[in-house]
Amino acid sequence: MTTEDQGTLPAPQTPGQDPIISAGLQIAAKWGATLDAAQLEVALKGLEPQLQREHKERMFRLKMQQETAQQEVQAARERREHKRYMASLIAGSTVAVAMLGAGVFVAKDQWWLSILLCGPSLLALVKVFVLRRSDEYDMNAVSVAMRRTMNAAGQAQPPQPPAPPVV
Repeated sequence: MTTEDQGTLPAPQTPGQDPIISAGLQIAAKWGATLDAAQLEVALKGLEPQLQREHKERMFRLKMQQETAQQEVQAARERREHKRYMASLIAGSTVAVAMLGAGVFVAKDQWWLSILLCGPSLLALVKVFVLRRSDEYDMNAVSVAMRRTMNAAGQAQPPQPPAPPVV
């Protein structure tokens, strides 16, 4: 029973009892005092369809309240998921831009580090942040690229010492 229904009951409500039952008993007692058994039976049979309609209305109202509550919970869940996704997207974008910037910055002096920062490791990291998944293929590609880069860096000629200044 809702707070709206409390004011519509014809009888005073006693605490600790169901207000609908107590109201029905009081109505029956009043009718029983003024009507005989046959007239009381006819009156109660006439009252029954109205009570059924009121019951259906209350049940429909409760069902609508429950659906509204479920929709609110679903909306709150979707808002949380959206916030989390956006935070992940911003973090992934920030990391990607930082890795690209660092790769460009070190490209002149240490090209092998630039390849590691801007290669498959960047793509794998962005995939983890944005798509929230990591495939075995991604990690294999990163490890292969790292091995090739390290091998190429080890085979590279050491840089020439700077020429002495001409005086």
